[in-house]
Amino acid sequence: MDPKTLTVKDRVSMLVKALDGAEETNKALSNCNDSETMLNILVSSSDKLGLDLTREDLISTAPIRDWIWYKDGGAVVTVGDGIPRYQQDKNQANLRYIGGGLLIALLFIVGMLTGF
Repeated sequence: MDPKTLTVKDRVSMLVKALDGAEETNKALSNCNDSETMLNILVSSSDKLGLDLTREDLISTAPIRDWIWYKDGGAVVTVGDGIPRYQQDKNQANLRYIGGGLLIALLFIVGMLTGF
């Protein structure tokens, strides 16, 4: 079977499986200073395996997308609103706490006033 006929997700999965146990490649990936160096190694590994993955394929497909994100210290953009996950989570946690606390307080006051 020609790997180039598979979906990008399947080819990325094959790359990840090939990297599992590849001590020299894993050491090189862990010593990268940034995602660009990491992408160079991953594209080279993909080419050696005949997977024909592009930088864009790797940047946009999990789990390699997440490895690149982690190396750069950034966050993956969630589907939909485009707010980075760490900002989205941070904002939701604050709103949930403040909004939830305020809602509970208002319900308590309304309940006390109406006799519930």
